[in-house]
Amino acid sequence: MELHEFAKNILFEGDLKSKLIDRSFVNLKNIDINYTGTSIPQSPARAADIKISQEQVKFPRARSLGDQKRRGLALHFFANHELLAIEMLAAAIYKFPCLNDEDVAFKKSLYSTLVDEQKHLQLYIKRMKDLGIKFGDYPLNDFFWRSILNVETPHQFLSVMALTFESANLDFSRYYAQVFEKLGDDKSAEIMNEIYRDEISHVAVGAHWLKKWRGDRDLWSYYLSGLPSLLTPARAKGIIFEKQAREKAGLDEDFIYKLDNYRDEFQITARKEWK
Repeated sequence: MELHEFAKNILFEGDLKSKLIDRSFVNLKNIDINYTGTSIPQSPARAADIKISQEQVKFPRARSLGDQKRRGLALHFFANHELLAIEMLAAAIYKFPCLNDEDVAFKKSLYSTLVDEQKHLQLYIKRMKDLGIKFGDYPLNDFFWRSILNVETPHQFLSVMALTFESANLDFSRYYAQVFEKLGDDKSAEIMNEIYRDEISHVAVGAHWLKKWRGDRDLWSYYLSGLPSLLTPARAKGIIFEKQAREKAGLDEDFIYKLDNYRDEFQITARKEWK
């Protein structure tokens, strides 16, 4: 299966199996280098059991996660984010042109990240099953997906995906690994630690390409110019701030300092209230 066909399959086939199609079916040696790109759907196809819902469910506070069902709900939220990440990465592969060797390298890096997200989703689904939860038992939102609908360039996509949402997950995955460790849930903690390690490489993908494309602009201002109007750098942080992970991902000291000290007025970004 050619890479763009693989991405199309994820976007337009609604069953979970199609979202988790095995990498062995993808031929990375034969990527279409005359691919001019195409528009993405308003919403990815979803089967009835994993359909997107507008119903709101609150994320459980950390202090409630000693309850097995609440812990399963937290993992369900995380699993939803992974499915959305799979679809968003597929959308970028499908949407943007592929006309030269740099485009091929860029899309291969997106594909590598997508495969990790598939792994993460499968880890969550398996662990949720242990806790008596099936993926789709709770409403699934599409906030992350809606954030990329007006994204028009790879620069904008990586500013949103890698340096905002995946950056935040450096903090969330490490924080909840610590929460689960304190609860004695070593299986859930190890999943979060594995995701934490993978997220460093995913943020590094964004840092690599934005540094390559920024010209004479500093990384922070170039990143800001890629964010849609209602998305701020506050979304790129979690309850704790993993400075060392961002250093490992190749973000420079100035960028990390400005991100750490960034504040806005949106209540949703007051992460410390989630404890």
